[in-house]
Amino acid sequence: MKLCGGLTPRKPTALTTSLHFDALVIDGHCDTIGEQLSGKRWLGDRSDEGHIDLPRLREGGVDAQFFACYVPVPYQRHGAATHALARLDQLHLLAERLPDQFVIARTAGDIRQAKAAGKIAAIAGLEGAEALDGEIGLLRQFYRLGVRNLGLAWNFRNAACDGVSERRSGGGLTEFGVAVVQECNRLGIVIDVSHLAPAGVEDVLKLSEDPIIASHSNAFALCDHPRNLTEAQLSGIAGKGGVIGVTFVNSFLRREQPELATIDDVLEHLEYMLSVVGEDHIAIGSDFDGCTPPTDLKDTTAYPQITARLQERGYSETTIRKILGGNFMRIFERVWQ
Repeated sequence: MKLCGGLTPRKPTALTTSLHFDALVIDGHCDTIGEQLSGKRWLGDRSDEGHIDLPRLREGGVDAQFFACYVPVPYQRHGAATHALARLDQLHLLAERLPDQFVIARTAGDIRQAKAAGKIAAIAGLEGAEALDGEIGLLRQFYRLGVRNLGLAWNFRNAACDGVSERRSGGGLTEFGVAVVQECNRLGIVIDVSHLAPAGVEDVLKLSEDPIIASHSNAFALCDHPRNLTEAQLSGIAGKGGVIGVTFVNSFLRREQPELATIDDVLEHLEYMLSVVGEDHIAIGSDFDGCTPPTDLKDTTAYPQITARLQERGYSETTIRKILGGNFMRIFERVWQ
C-alpha cells in the first residue's frame, strides 16, 4: 500500500470552525446504538467511552448521524427481526425522552429543521437484510417505524444476497433480494451496498432505479481489503448518482500496520476516490463504535480536523460542504418520499 505524507494535524482555525459548524455534516455509519441497548451507556450523556453520544456529536459539529440496527451473528439465523427492533426501539427512546435534542429523520426536511433547531437528526438503518426474516412485509413495517436506509448484507449470506465474506460463491441477489430492492425503490429507502459481495453490487447497480450508497467503504486500489471498493465499483455507484462514505476503519485504510493509521490515510483514500468519481459522490461514514479508528480521530469530536485538512489541501468551500453532508442530502432528497 502506498502511504501518504500529508501535513501534521493542526488545531482548526476560526475560519475552519466557522465553515465546519455552518455546513451540514452527516456521518454515514455508526454502530453506537448497540452500546445503549447493552446498557453500557445512555447516549444522551457525555461519556469518555466509545466514540459517539449526543454531546460529542454536537461538539464535533455532526448534524445527522446514520445509526445502524446491526444484528450480531448469533441472532442472524434466529431472532434477527427481534434484535433489530430492539435497537430501533433504543433510537425511539432517545427521541421520546430528549425531544429537544434528538429526532428521527423521515424526510430530508427533517434534517434541515433539526439543524436549524440545534438538534441531532438520526437516520435509522438496517445493517443486513437478516432483520427482514425473508418477509417483504417486514420491510414495510420497518419503514413505518422510520427506517430510511437498508444495508443489504453484513458479510455473510442471508435470504436477500451474499455478503462479501461469501464472494467465493459468486452469488448476487436472490429473488427475494430483487423484491427488496424494488420495494426500497417504491417506498423511498436508500440502498446501501457496503458489505455486499461483488456480484450483488453489480445486481443492485443494474436493478435499482434510485441512486445507491456505500455508506462505509474505502478504495481497494490503496488497501486491498475485501470490504473496499474497486475503481469499477466506485465508478458504477457514481454513475447512478450515488455516494461512497470514506470510512475510518483502520484495517480498511492500511493493510500493513493498521494500528498506525492516521487522518492522513483517511485523506489519501478520500483524495483517491475524488480523483476517480469526483466531488459529487464522496462523503464520510466513520463506522464509529464498530471499529478501531485512526489514532488522531479518537471520536466524533475530531470531525473539524477533517474540514481543516481539506482546507489546507486547497479544496473549495463548495467541495468541502458536499463531502461533509451535501452529497448525502442530495440522495435523501431524491430517494426519500
